[in-house]
Amino acid sequence: MTSDILITRTSHGLGGELLTQGKFSLPGDKSLSHRAALLGAMAEGESYFENFQVSGVTQALLESLETIGVKWDLHDHYLTVAGIGLSPEQYRENLFSPVHLNCGNSATTLRLLAGALAAWRISAVLDGSPGLRHRPMDRIVSPLQEMGLDIESNDGCAPLTVKASKQPLMGIHYHLPVASAQVKSCLLLAGLTAAGETVLIEPGPSRDHTERMLEGMGVEIERKLLPSESNSYQSYLTRLVPPPAGVLNPLNMKLPGDISAAAFLIVAALIVPDSHIFLPSIGLNPTRIGLIDVLQTMGADIQISNQSIQGGEPIGDLDIRYSDLHAVQVNGEQVVRMIDEFPIFAVAAAFANGKTIVSNALELRHKESDRISALSQELSTIGVQISEQPDGFEVIGGSILHGGEVKPHRDHRLAMSLAIAGLASENPVIVHDAKIIAESFPNFVDIFKSLGASITTK
Repeated sequence: MTSDILITRTSHGLGGELLTQGKFSLPGDKSLSHRAALLGAMAEGESYFENFQVSGVTQALLESLETIGVKWDLHDHYLTVAGIGLSPEQYRENLFSPVHLNCGNSATTLRLLAGALAAWRISAVLDGSPGLRHRPMDRIVSPLQEMGLDIESNDGCAPLTVKASKQPLMGIHYHLPVASAQVKSCLLLAGLTAAGETVLIEPGPSRDHTERMLEGMGVEIERKLLPSESNSYQSYLTRLVPPPAGVLNPLNMKLPGDISAAAFLIVAALIVPDSHIFLPSIGLNPTRIGLIDVLQTMGADIQISNQSIQGGEPIGDLDIRYSDLHAVQVNGEQVVRMIDEFPIFAVAAAFANGKTIVSNALELRHKESDRISALSQELSTIGVQISEQPDGFEVIGGSILHGGEVKPHRDHRLAMSLAIAGLASENPVIVHDAKIIAESFPNFVDIFKSLGASITTK
């Protein structure tokens, strides 16, 4: 993708009959693609994944696995991984010569790899882009150290240095300060070869893709709600028992369409008059559809049909039509279930009647950008009435967007959200440095062009 994109107001629907089942589908879910490749590498034997997402962040993981010695083949979004098991003996003779792994701009790659390296007992240095080096990593370093791993950070950030030990880790009972699927997954992966159970308690319902895949690979996983003493909220417990034979079974599954990618098409259809979009086979994991639930509360016409279970993951078809939206308040557990979708949600809020308030979302300050600050700054530039709050933001909807030039702060989701806002802006919107979109949605521009959107590259 070129560096900048120009978006001009779309005066007609975003596709209508152009987008129908059988003619169009979204790339595989990014979170599932990450976990599929990594867990496939930890299995005994070959694993097969259809509709694997090919993007900057997943490529960083595949290249890191190749550096470790994992063999894989990717052809036309079909990934084959030759697993090395949980105890790859080829590394036992040279434990203290670390491999250097470049995780690119992907915190998911770095955090999940750290857990896998701990289980494998492989020494490594985990590093990445300047943006990744600003992401908080103490949230995995501290519990991994409690498990007995010799791991060091650079003042709480990457690069991380993992030093292997001949002794296995110890299982851990750990309370996560913030609900985080990446932290939880890291510790679950480390726990696969630990002595004893790993029990994790979170203050919210983070996504559970790792648990579902591990269950499909023969691992004993327990998940349940734990009411708090104050009854003000519920904690979520995950307990992993290491496989007694030390073996993970290989996987064979088709990955559903990415709900996070679908979010941009959903909001585009909701805010551009006369739009009607149909998206088949989208992942509808309950921990990931907070945006859909909130948009429906706002009056969005989003219909779900043809629901089923595929590879342990709920999927279904989405039918979305232009809608008159009204403001809502988003807080508590809703935040966790839509944590990646707040940039595009803010765009929807800009076209809703009334004031939308987002709170309890401090975690947004620790994403690819400080999404609270960057989102408020850039949407204000094009005419959205948005005010930054310590743990969220407020949007007064109904303003006429006047367009302008914006930048995504090295954040792929912010770049795409600003582009969607341009579809309904009175004047053109130019998104500079938009090539970052390729990190998670390489064909974003082509898809919207095929739907009739006025997007040109510069």
